[in-house]
Amino acid sequence: MNSSFSASLRLHACTAIAAVFVFTPVSRAQMGGNNPTMMQNSNSMDQRLYVGTVDVQADREQGSAYENFLKEKDLAKKIRMGNSFLEKYPKSPLAERVDVGMMDVYRAQQDWKEVYHWADNALTLQPDDVDVLTTVGWTIPHVYSPSDPDADLELTKAETYAKHALDVLAKMPKPPDLTGAQFEAAKAKRIFQAHSALGLVYFRREDYADSAKELELSTKGNPVQDATDLFVLGVDLQNLNRYGEAETAFGGCSQIAGPLQNQCQQSAVTAKAQAMQSKSN
Repeated sequence: MNSSFSASLRLHACTAIAAVFVFTPVSRAQMGGNNPTMMQNSNSMDQRLYVGTVDVQADREQGSAYENFLKEKDLAKKIRMGNSFLEKYPKSPLAERVDVGMMDVYRAQQDWKEVYHWADNALTLQPDDVDVLTTVGWTIPHVYSPSDPDADLELTKAETYAKHALDVLAKMPKPPDLTGAQFEAAKAKRIFQAHSALGLVYFRREDYADSAKELELSTKGNPVQDATDLFVLGVDLQNLNRYGEAETAFGGCSQIAGPLQNQCQQSAVTAKAQAMQSKSN
Protein backbone atom coordinates (compact mmCIF):
# COMPACT_ATOMS: atom_id res chain seq x y z
CA MET A 1 0.00 0.00 0.00
CA ASN A 2 1.47 3.40 -0.90
CA SER A 3 2.33 5.80 1.91
CA SER A 4 -0.15 8.51 0.89
CA PHE A 5 -3.07 6.06 0.91
CA SER A 6 -1.91 4.66 4.26
CA ALA A 7 -1.77 8.17 5.73
CA SER A 8 -5.24 8.88 4.36
CA LEU A 9 -6.60 5.72 5.99
CA ARG A 10 -5.13 6.69 9.33
CA LEU A 11 -6.51 10.24 9.11
CA HIS A 12 -10.00 8.98 8.33
CA ALA A 13 -9.83 6.46 11.17
CA CYS A 14 -8.61 9.05 13.69
CA THR A 15 -11.39 11.41 12.63
CA ALA A 16 -13.91 8.62 12.99
CA ILE A 17 -12.72 7.75 16.49
CA ALA A 18 -13.16 11.35 17.55
CA ALA A 19 -16.61 11.47 15.98
CA VAL A 20 -17.95 8.44 17.83
CA PHE A 21 -16.51 9.24 21.24
CA VAL A 22 -19.64 10.88 22.59
CA PHE A 23 -19.20 10.75 26.34
CA THR A 24 -22.04 9.42 28.43
CA PRO A 25 -21.48 9.47 32.20
CA VAL A 26 -22.08 6.27 34.09
CA SER A 27 -21.70 5.24 37.68
CA ARG A 28 -18.65 3.47 39.02
CA ALA A 29 -20.62 0.22 39.23
CA GLN A 30 -21.38 0.39 35.51
CA MET A 31 -17.82 0.11 34.21
CA GLY A 32 -17.64 -3.06 32.18
CA GLY A 33 -18.85 -3.43 28.53
CA ASN A 34 -18.06 -2.43 24.96
CA ASN A 35 -20.10 0.67 24.12
CA PRO A 36 -18.24 3.17 21.91
CA THR A 37 -20.43 6.02 23.14
CA MET A 38 -18.81 5.74 26.59
CA MET A 39 -16.09 3.66 28.07
CA GLN A 40 -15.42 0.42 26.25
CA ASN A 41 -16.37 -1.28 29.50
CA SER A 42 -19.59 0.48 30.29
CA ASN A 43 -22.28 -2.15 30.30
CA SER A 44 -23.88 -2.12 33.71
CA MET A 45 -22.58 -4.48 36.33
CA ASP A 46 -24.03 -5.32 39.69
CA GLN A 47 -20.92 -4.00 41.38
CA ARG A 48 -17.33 -3.03 41.04
CA LEU A 49 -14.98 -5.94 40.36
CA TYR A 50 -11.94 -4.72 42.27
CA VAL A 51 -12.51 -4.63 46.02
CA GLY A 52 -8.95 -4.20 47.20
CA THR A 53 -6.71 -6.25 49.41
CA VAL A 54 -7.84 -4.82 52.73
CA ASP A 55 -11.19 -5.08 54.44
CA VAL A 56 -12.81 -1.66 54.38
CA GLN A 57 -13.72 -0.78 57.95
CA ALA A 58 -14.59 2.86 58.52
CA ASP A 59 -16.22 4.48 61.50
CA ARG A 60 -19.85 5.51 61.32
CA GLU A 61 -19.07 9.17 60.61
CA GLN A 62 -16.81 8.33 57.67
CA GLY A 63 -19.26 5.77 56.35
CA SER A 64 -22.10 8.26 56.48
CA ALA A 65 -20.03 10.94 54.72
CA TYR A 66 -19.04 8.46 52.03
CA GLU A 67 -22.63 7.33 51.46
CA ASN A 68 -23.73 10.95 51.12
CA PHE A 69 -20.94 11.52 48.62
CA LEU A 70 -22.06 8.52 46.56
CA LYS A 71 -25.71 9.59 46.55
CA GLU A 72 -25.10 13.22 45.57
CA LYS A 73 -26.24 13.88 41.98
CA ASP A 74 -25.17 17.52 41.62
CA LEU A 75 -21.63 17.33 40.25
CA ALA A 76 -20.42 20.61 41.74
CA LYS A 77 -21.67 19.58 45.17
CA LYS A 78 -20.17 16.13 44.74
CA ILE A 79 -16.74 17.63 44.01
CA ARG A 80 -16.95 19.76 47.15
CA MET A 81 -18.04 16.76 49.21
CA GLY A 82 -15.23 14.60 47.85
CA ASN A 83 -12.56 17.19 48.55
CA SER A 84 -14.01 17.77 52.02
CA PHE A 85 -13.97 14.03 52.77
CA LEU A 86 -10.34 13.65 51.75
CA GLU A 87 -9.28 16.72 53.71
CA LYS A 88 -11.07 15.49 56.83
CA TYR A 89 -10.19 11.79 56.51
CA PRO A 90 -6.92 11.60 54.51
CA LYS A 91 -6.07 8.17 55.92
CA SER A 92 -9.55 6.70 55.58
CA PRO A 93 -9.83 3.19 54.12
CA LEU A 94 -12.53 4.74 51.92
CA ALA A 95 -10.16 7.34 50.44
CA GLU A 96 -9.42 5.33 47.30
CA ARG A 97 -13.13 4.89 46.63
CA VAL A 98 -13.63 8.64 46.97
CA ASP A 99 -10.74 9.20 44.54
CA VAL A 100 -12.52 6.92 42.08
CA GLY A 101 -15.78 8.77 42.63
CA MET A 102 -14.02 12.04 41.86
CA MET A 103 -12.54 10.49 38.73
CA ASP A 104 -16.06 9.59 37.60
CA VAL A 105 -17.33 13.12 38.23
CA TYR A 106 -14.66 14.59 35.99
CA ARG A 107 -15.30 11.90 33.37
CA ALA A 108 -18.88 13.16 33.29
CA GLN A 109 -17.50 16.65 32.65
CA GLN A 110 -14.95 15.41 30.10
CA ASP A 111 -12.18 17.07 32.07
CA TRP A 112 -9.51 14.56 31.13
CA LYS A 113 -6.65 16.20 33.03
CA GLU A 114 -8.61 15.87 36.26
CA VAL A 115 -9.71 12.33 35.34
CA TYR A 116 -6.08 11.28 35.06
CA HIS A 117 -5.18 13.14 38.27
CA TRP A 118 -7.80 11.33 40.35
CA ALA A 119 -7.06 8.01 38.69
CA ASP A 120 -3.40 8.40 39.64
CA ASN A 121 -4.44 9.20 43.23
CA ALA A 122 -6.60 6.07 43.36
CA LEU A 123 -3.85 3.89 41.92
CA THR A 124 -1.33 5.24 44.41
CA LEU A 125 -3.53 3.75 47.12
CA GLN A 126 -4.60 0.63 45.21
CA PRO A 127 -2.21 -0.02 42.30
CA ASP A 128 -4.11 -3.13 41.25
CA ASP A 129 -7.54 -1.52 40.86
CA VAL A 130 -8.47 -3.06 37.52
CA ASP A 131 -11.56 -0.88 37.19
CA VAL A 132 -9.43 2.26 37.16
CA LEU A 133 -6.64 0.70 35.12
CA THR A 134 -8.91 -0.50 32.34
CA THR A 135 -11.15 2.56 32.27
CA VAL A 136 -8.36 5.12 32.06
CA GLY A 137 -6.19 2.90 29.87
CA TRP A 138 -9.07 2.73 27.39
CA THR A 139 -10.01 6.40 27.62
CA ILE A 140 -6.57 7.85 26.89
CA PRO A 141 -6.15 6.60 23.28
CA HIS A 142 -9.75 7.55 22.46
CA VAL A 143 -9.49 11.18 23.56
CA TYR A 144 -5.80 11.46 22.62
CA SER A 145 -4.61 14.35 20.49
CA PRO A 146 -1.08 14.34 18.99
CA SER A 147 -0.90 18.08 19.69
CA ASP A 148 -1.11 17.53 23.45
CA PRO A 149 2.20 18.41 25.12
CA ASP A 150 2.27 15.03 26.89
CA ALA A 151 0.77 12.98 24.06
CA ASP A 152 3.48 10.31 23.97
CA LEU A 153 3.55 10.00 27.74
CA GLU A 154 -0.22 9.60 27.79
CA LEU A 155 -0.07 6.71 25.34
CA THR A 156 2.70 5.10 27.38
CA LYS A 157 0.56 5.43 30.50
CA ALA A 158 -2.41 3.85 28.73
CA GLU A 159 -0.25 0.95 27.56
CA THR A 160 1.17 0.46 31.06
CA TYR A 161 -2.27 0.54 32.68
CA ALA A 162 -3.80 -1.90 30.21
CA LYS A 163 -0.93 -4.38 30.48
CA HIS A 164 -0.96 -4.20 34.28
CA ALA A 165 -4.71 -4.76 34.29
CA LEU A 166 -4.25 -7.93 32.25
CA ASP A 167 -1.59 -9.14 34.69
CA VAL A 168 -3.84 -8.48 37.69
CA LEU A 169 -6.87 -10.08 36.07
CA ALA A 170 -4.90 -13.24 35.29
CA LYS A 171 -4.19 -13.75 39.00
CA MET A 172 -7.25 -12.19 40.64
CA PRO A 173 -9.12 -14.40 43.13
CA LYS A 174 -12.90 -14.47 43.00
CA PRO A 175 -14.51 -11.91 45.33
CA PRO A 176 -16.69 -13.70 47.90
CA ASP A 177 -19.86 -11.83 46.91
CA LEU A 178 -19.73 -12.86 43.23
CA THR A 179 -20.70 -16.21 41.78
CA GLY A 180 -18.21 -17.98 39.55
CA ALA A 181 -20.20 -17.03 36.46
CA GLN A 182 -20.48 -13.37 37.51
CA PHE A 183 -16.76 -13.21 38.22
CA GLU A 184 -15.79 -14.74 34.87
CA ALA A 185 -18.12 -12.37 33.00
CA ALA A 186 -16.75 -9.34 34.87
CA LYS A 187 -13.17 -10.38 34.17
CA ALA A 188 -13.89 -11.05 30.50
CA LYS A 189 -15.35 -7.57 29.99
CA ARG A 190 -12.26 -5.94 31.45
CA ILE A 191 -9.93 -8.20 29.48
CA PHE A 192 -11.71 -7.20 26.25
CA GLN A 193 -11.39 -3.56 27.33
CA ALA A 194 -7.67 -3.83 28.07
CA HIS A 195 -6.96 -5.38 24.67
CA SER A 196 -9.07 -2.66 23.04
CA ALA A 197 -7.00 -0.03 24.84
CA LEU A 198 -3.75 -1.57 23.62
CA GLY A 199 -5.12 -1.85 20.09
CA LEU A 200 -5.93 1.85 20.01
CA VAL A 201 -2.58 2.79 21.57
CA TYR A 202 -0.68 0.86 18.89
CA PHE A 203 -2.90 2.28 16.16
CA ARG A 204 -2.10 5.81 17.35
CA ARG A 205 1.58 4.88 17.03
CA GLU A 206 0.97 3.51 13.51
CA ASP A 207 1.99 0.04 14.68
CA TYR A 208 -0.70 -1.66 12.62
CA ALA A 209 0.47 -5.24 13.17
CA ASP A 210 0.35 -5.06 16.98
CA SER A 211 -2.84 -3.00 16.84
CA ALA A 212 -4.52 -5.68 14.75
CA LYS A 213 -3.40 -8.43 17.15
CA GLU A 214 -4.88 -6.61 20.14
CA LEU A 215 -8.11 -5.64 18.41
CA GLU A 216 -8.60 -9.21 17.25
CA LEU A 217 -8.38 -10.20 20.94
CA SER A 218 -10.82 -7.45 21.92
CA THR A 219 -13.43 -8.51 19.36
CA LYS A 220 -13.13 -12.30 19.03
CA GLY A 221 -15.73 -13.89 21.27
CA ASN A 222 -16.86 -10.56 22.66
CA PRO A 223 -20.65 -10.67 23.12
CA VAL A 224 -20.89 -6.87 22.82
CA GLN A 225 -19.04 -5.75 19.71
CA ASP A 226 -17.53 -2.27 19.58
CA ALA A 227 -17.87 -0.49 16.23
CA THR A 228 -14.71 1.54 16.82
CA ASP A 229 -12.63 -1.56 17.50
CA LEU A 230 -13.92 -3.24 14.34
CA PHE A 231 -13.43 -0.14 12.22
CA VAL A 232 -9.85 0.46 13.37
CA LEU A 233 -9.13 -3.27 12.99
CA GLY A 234 -10.29 -2.95 9.38
CA VAL A 235 -7.94 -0.01 8.82
CA ASP A 236 -5.07 -1.95 10.42
CA LEU A 237 -5.72 -4.90 8.11
CA GLN A 238 -5.86 -2.65 5.05
CA ASN A 239 -2.48 -1.23 6.00
CA LEU A 240 -1.20 -4.79 6.30
CA ASN A 241 -2.62 -5.66 2.84
CA ARG A 242 -4.98 -8.19 4.41
CA TYR A 243 -7.92 -6.91 2.43
CA GLY A 244 -10.27 -9.87 2.75
CA GLU A 245 -9.99 -9.78 6.54
CA ALA A 246 -10.43 -6.00 6.44
CA GLU A 247 -13.67 -6.44 4.53
CA THR A 248 -14.90 -8.82 7.25
CA ALA A 249 -14.02 -6.34 10.02
CA PHE A 250 -15.72 -3.46 8.23
CA GLY A 251 -18.69 -5.69 7.53
CA GLY A 252 -18.99 -6.38 11.24
CA CYS A 253 -19.02 -2.72 12.22
CA SER A 254 -21.42 -1.90 9.39
CA GLN A 255 -24.00 -3.99 11.23
CA ILE A 256 -23.80 -1.80 14.34
CA ALA A 257 -26.07 1.23 14.33
CA GLY A 258 -24.28 4.48 15.10
CA PRO A 259 -22.01 7.22 13.71
CA LEU A 260 -19.58 4.76 12.12
CA GLN A 261 -22.12 2.62 10.29
CA ASN A 262 -22.01 4.41 6.91
CA GLN A 263 -18.22 4.75 7.05
CA CYS A 264 -17.91 1.02 7.73
CA GLN A 265 -20.22 0.16 4.83
CA GLN A 266 -18.18 2.29 2.45
CA SER A 267 -14.90 0.89 3.77
CA ALA A 268 -16.18 -2.68 3.33
CA VAL A 269 -16.84 -1.96 -0.36
CA THR A 270 -13.35 -0.49 -0.76
CA ALA A 271 -11.70 -3.44 1.01
CA LYS A 272 -13.62 -5.90 -1.17
CA ALA A 273 -12.39 -4.14 -4.32
CA GLN A 274 -8.83 -4.16 -2.94
CA ALA A 275 -9.09 -7.88 -2.22
CA MET A 276 -10.27 -8.61 -5.76
CA GLN A 277 -7.53 -6.46 -7.28
CA SER A 278 -4.92 -8.14 -5.11
CA LYS A 279 -6.01 -11.59 -6.32
CA SER A 280 -5.87 -10.52 -9.96
CA ASN A 281 -2.32 -9.19 -9.68
